[in-house]
Formats: sequence, C-alpha cells, structure tokens
Amino acid sequence: MIADDDEFDPPPPRRPLLRRKRVLIPLGLLLAILAAFLALRTSDTDRDEMIAKYGGPDAAFVSGPAGQRIHYRDQGKRDGPAIVLLHGSNSSLDTWEPLVKRLGGTYRIVTLDLPGHGLTGSTPDKDYSAAGMIAAVDVVAAKTGLDHFILGGNSMGGWVAWRYALAQPGRVDALLLLDAAGMPLRKGEKAPPSNIGFRVLEYPFGRWLATQITPRALVEESLRGSVERQAIVDDAMIDRYWELLRFPGNREATVLRARMDREPAMAARVGEIEAPTLILFGDKDRLINPTAAKTFNERIAGSEVVLLPGIGHLPMEEAPDATARTIADFLTRRLAPSPAGPETR
Repeated sequence: MIADDDEFDPPPPRRPLLRRKRVLIPLGLLLAILAAFLALRTSDTDRDEMIAKYGGPDAAFVSGPAGQRIHYRDQGKRDGPAIVLLHGSNSSLDTWEPLVKRLGGTYRIVTLDLPGHGLTGSTPDKDYSAAGMIAAVDVVAAKTGLDHFILGGNSMGGWVAWRYALAQPGRVDALLLLDAAGMPLRKGEKAPPSNIGFRVLEYPFGRWLATQITPRALVEESLRGSVERQAIVDDAMIDRYWELLRFPGNREATVLRARMDREPAMAARVGEIEAPTLILFGDKDRLINPTAAKTFNERIAGSEVVLLPGIGHLPMEEAPDATARTIADFLTRRLAPSPAGPETR
C-alpha cells in the first residue's frame, strides 16, 4: 500500500528568530561592554589648563638633552643650604609644599616633577629608569646652579635619591630617605598590602586598563590606602593626584615603570653611601614595610633612623611639623661646621 503524501506531517518550519538571537545576543553584549568602556573612559587632562592650575603664572621649566621639559620650583632662603627633594610614584612636587613652608626660612628648597609625573609629563626618550630620573635631577641642578646639595626623596623618589648618592657621591652633602623604596624584604617577611592602584598594575590587563580608565574614586581609594591620617585626604588633594595622573603621557609612563627592571641587586651597594643619612619612616606604612628602615640603617654606616608613630607612607604630608623638625635637627647636628682648631701663627 502506498501512503498518500498528505498522511505525512510537514517538516517543522526553520527558526530564523533563534538564529538571529544567536548573533544578536553576543553582539548586544559586545556593544554593552563597548558602551560601558566609552562611558568610563577618562581622557587626558589639558596640558595648558593643568599648567595654569598647578604651576601658576611663575611655573618654571627647563629643557634637558634628551628633550625633557622638566617642571621645577626653586623656593626658600636663596643663600641657605640647598635641599633637592624628589617625590614618589604618581605624585608630584606639590607633596613637598608643607616642608617648604616649614624649612624654607632656613634652606633653599628645589623640587621637581620627575619624568612621567606632574607637569613634566612624558619625555621623548621614555626613560623612566633610575638613570633617566638622575638625569632630570642633573638638568634641574644645572639650571639652578647647584653643584652640591642635600638630597631627599619619598618612596620612589627615595629610591632615586640613594641611587643618585651612589652614582654621584661628591654632590650629595646629606641624604634624606622618607619611606624610601629599594630594600629587599627581610627574612620571613611578607610583602606589604599596598594600595589598589599599585595592585592593578601587577597584571597586563590592569596595566592596559590604567591607560584608559582612571576613575576619581580609584585615585581616592589609592590615596586613602597610602596614608594613616585620613583627614589629610580632601577634595583638593584627590583632584590634584587625579588630574596630574592624567596629564599627557603620565599614565603611559606609569605602565612603563610598572614593567621596568628596578635593578634590585643595586640594594647590595647601598653600604657604599658615605653621606650623612637620615632614614625617616611612618610606622604604619602599608606600601613599604617600615622594617625597611632597619635594613637601610644596617647597611648605611652612621645613618640614623626615626619612626613616626601613627603615620603612613607620606610623612611630609601626614605629619609635616614632626618631619620638618626631625630633618632640621638632623641637618643641624650632622652638617654643623667643624670646630676651629687652635690658632696657628
């Protein structure tokens, strides 16, 4: 018996809607991600606007041999002993203003925005190594007529300062290391918790993202994770860090530094430093273990250590009075002229 074709059910209709969903759903997700990225993306700040806001009408710049355009300030007592101060990573010379106010009546104080920071911004050679930072110090020292000076630094700036003292010992009258970087962990010691900004830079995707998305809230959280005295973190401080981090070239420089070889073996040479050295740390530092102060002290003969209680990573901003007094006392004692010997005829 041959069945009639009408006895068979027709094949189910094809489902073009399902096929479209398979394409449209991933496409929609991709577009949503793209829209979120564009909404969150933070652009660079305007160069001229930032110079006007944070440099003012008297902003000073000096050009270096590698095409650098370095922002600096020369303040304080013109004929006083000169102090050159170097800020930390993602900071700027503004971090030293509390000390300028307190020490400027006695000392001439020169501060600068290191390459990839502040109003200096990126440099054509993209050299953000210790050598590149040292070259920037030399450029500013030449411009300000300093052939020798007291040299101080905080965090990364402290690392540059002690590297400078090794490279050019004859130019450093004394060394001030404020929560300085560069010492290895002590035996059995764990790395410090750090802050969210630096933790993001530990991962390749995080480093890429850091050049594109820099929310103000992230900068605030990073600042609060760096200090113990939270009261110093106000809107003006957050805006300064956030806007200068987005100064043209600074975010790229941050990523390049995160991938850079910090030459940890150089820490073994720190004992070669002969300049009088003050090691000042906050005992609540969460970015660099305060025990690094002991390591510096053990390795640098004749150095002195001061731990400020209840202070984090930025003693010059968290405790400017105590920091200034400590520095002034140290320099007065250690750089005092030698007593005159018996008169000879």
